[in-house]
Amino acid sequence: MPLSRRACLLISCPDRPGIVASVSGFLFERGANIVQLDQYSTHPEEGTYFMRLEFDAEWVNGDRARIEREFAQQVAAAYQMDWRFAYADHIKRMAVFVSKEDHCLLELLWQWRWGDLRAEIPMVISNHDTLRETVESFGIPFYHLPITKETKRQQEEKALELMEGRVDFIVLARYMQILTGDFIQHYPNRIINIHHSFLPAFVGGRPYEQAYERGVKIIGATAHYVTEELDAGPIIEQDVARVDHRNDVAQLKAIGRNIERTVLARAVRWHIQDRILVHGNKTIVFAG
Repeated sequence: MPLSRRACLLISCPDRPGIVASVSGFLFERGANIVQLDQYSTHPEEGTYFMRLEFDAEWVNGDRARIEREFAQQVAAAYQMDWRFAYADHIKRMAVFVSKEDHCLLELLWQWRWGDLRAEIPMVISNHDTLRETVESFGIPFYHLPITKETKRQQEEKALELMEGRVDFIVLARYMQILTGDFIQHYPNRIINIHHSFLPAFVGGRPYEQAYERGVKIIGATAHYVTEELDAGPIIEQDVARVDHRNDVAQLKAIGRNIERTVLARAVRWHIQDRILVHGNKTIVFAG
């Protein structure tokens, strides 16, 4: 099926009878063929209902604005919906922020080159010049914006200027800087970070040293949306690996790097595919 005819509809609203019938009926009347439907309710009587519905229709390649107006008036208003249509032919543009470590960055670039991440990467921004050659070998522009305590806001403003009109979301691929609240407000629920521990344990710096000192039996990584509260944004994906007393700090870091890159790539892929709904400080992820 041509991408120009494929779309998905994402909905969250108070749960009540009739939602699926109303939505599917609206699409049926306009010639849509539903190819996938995922749904979840926090409670059948007093909860919140979530839906991701993927479909094909001729009008997707036509007057989208008219259909969206009709949906807002005829369906969404009656159910107090937060909703949006996402169209498969819209290629999301992501900026990648990185410092010195390359494992998460390379995973994203490899998957992008292979076609597993269907996105555009108009730029990589870094507070160090270390990875310029690596990034430019993929044909992607690299911008070096060194940061000190005194220049932080100025450099964030430069980054925002570079991204203006060119970027839909941001990925922090082990970017070792804390973003200011002013910066985050420009991309709400559109900045994905990889945290090198299984949140909420070992929050902050030196997580593998902390893990080693505690003698942990599992280590992990967490991908989450960035909020002003450090490492406390909505969690998208997590994973773990078993370790034991024979693993030293260097081995823990090596195992951890592998988890970090795969967890971040999955979170980015789900964001690109419009599989994530944010509900308060949680996410509903309809992973395919």
